[in-house]
Amino acid sequence: MPVKHSSQLLLGFPEYREPAQRLAQAAGIPYADVQVHRFPDGESRVRLPASLPQELIFCRTLDRPNSKLIELELATATARELGATHLTLVAPYLCYMRQDMAFQPGEAVSQRIIGGLLAVQFDRVITVDPHLHRVRNLSEAVPAEEAIALNATLPMSDYLAAQAQNPFLIGPDEESAQWVSAIAGRHDFDYAVARKERHGDNAVRVTLPDRNYRDRNIVFVDDMISTGHTLAEAVRQLSAQAPASISVLVTHALFSGDALERLQAAGVTHICSTDSVLHATNRLRLDTLLAAALDRRPPHDQ
Repeated sequence: MPVKHSSQLLLGFPEYREPAQRLAQAAGIPYADVQVHRFPDGESRVRLPASLPQELIFCRTLDRPNSKLIELELATATARELGATHLTLVAPYLCYMRQDMAFQPGEAVSQRIIGGLLAVQFDRVITVDPHLHRVRNLSEAVPAEEAIALNATLPMSDYLAAQAQNPFLIGPDEESAQWVSAIAGRHDFDYAVARKERHGDNAVRVTLPDRNYRDRNIVFVDDMISTGHTLAEAVRQLSAQAPASISVLVTHALFSGDALERLQAAGVTHICSTDSVLHATNRLRLDTLLAAALDRRPPHDQ
């Protein structure tokens, strides 16, 4: 795509370079790398282009976030020293959104702390399917000038329409109901929502709705998979009902530890994810969705 916004620059980081370059191309924005060198003691050296426009877009997904957050702090402070006045973060996966309250005395509320840090660094934050619970809007978690939460429901639904024959969608818990219904509704897929009770990080009880799953192509859909314990438990229950196939469609493929092997052992035959987090299961690209959000000019330009 020809460059449409020469007054902007999109900066990507080495570990997420290809998706960032695709986003820059889709949005018609010039691209450059942020150079990162990690010293043996774990510290980072960050280097930006010496000449910068006033408006910068940083594209970096925030899985395994701790060193990435420090490097973003170094990069944004340097960008403003070099004359940039409006900074956008495109973080297809946004970290630390799950803990929105203290469950034990003295516990840090990481959503509020990290959200506040990002709001200080960036004027605009764009993400996809943030994992929010008691907080309804991203702006409550990240109080930046603009906080934009996009949904991957449309590309996920279109992918299923093209790849799956008469799929039956299942959401993992009550919180997923609105999200799953949006994916199902676009192409009138059948869907149901399970009930989940969590008794710890790895102890989960899942209750499937009373439906006829025999000979159906089941697709579990979720916004993120970390350990995979919840899905594995649901898949084991469902396997006893003789479905034709069991697949998984997920936005954020975190897959910590042996999560992928756990799901395959439980009976999952196919797993598809977006490229919000780079993984071997990536099938859906988010650059078109993200570019459309970038094309909405920030308030000071309207």
